[in-house]
Amino acid sequence: MKITVLGSGTSQGVPVITCECEVCKSLDFRDKRLRSSIYIQTDKLSLVVDTGPDFRQQMLNNQIRHLDAILYTHEHKDHTAGMDDVRSFNFKQKADMPIYARKQVLTQLRQEFAYVFAEKRYPGTPKISENIITNTPFNIQAVNITPIHVMHHKLPVFGFRIGDFTYITDANAIDEKELKKIKGSKILILNALQKKEHLSHFNLNQALVIAQQIDAEKTYFTHISHTMGLHRSVNKELPENVFLAYDGLTLNV
Repeated sequence: MKITVLGSGTSQGVPVITCECEVCKSLDFRDKRLRSSIYIQTDKLSLVVDTGPDFRQQMLNNQIRHLDAILYTHEHKDHTAGMDDVRSFNFKQKADMPIYARKQVLTQLRQEFAYVFAEKRYPGTPKISENIITNTPFNIQAVNITPIHVMHHKLPVFGFRIGDFTYITDANAIDEKELKKIKGSKILILNALQKKEHLSHFNLNQALVIAQQIDAEKTYFTHISHTMGLHRSVNKELPENVFLAYDGLTLNV
């Protein structure tokens, strides 16, 4: 299985155009972060987790020409706003795009993209096939996917485990029952917003505690705010098996 980090950033703490901080001025490509998303490719399946505002750019940047499905973690705009651009895959693949999400996420998508789900649709609008998921394992084309229920302040969010890989974004609490689902993962991608504490996201120290509990062979932090600091500097502060993710990072599991 191949994992590609399409985006490792966040809309949280987005700098203004005139920002002169060291991250915004950095020439290191690892400090240029699109909104968080990943691409998962197995011998049977090609899927994306979340379609944020940068979805189209991420597909073009990574030359992704085929998608079997999209998983949604939750309904916030920085994870859903790019759904309209699945129309390109509809056209190329001549098929509806299956999406998998909680019922409340699908309800929100129906409100925000009402034209997509209208009884009489305008020609050329995206074609979507809805699939409701709950906190129980499900299959897409014989690939088993285990949801991981986490909390984003008061909002429930799904992380996902596929084989030896687990992906969690937008969390600040994971109970013991859900942690057990993650243990044994060889690679964990987990959100770590910044060094300061935050209402609804793990900060760096909190994410390190979770990483230590899971004890994956390698852990990568994502959903990184520019306030975290420079990639090269923060990476030096982390344990030897923990790293900051960056856009374009590829992992084999």
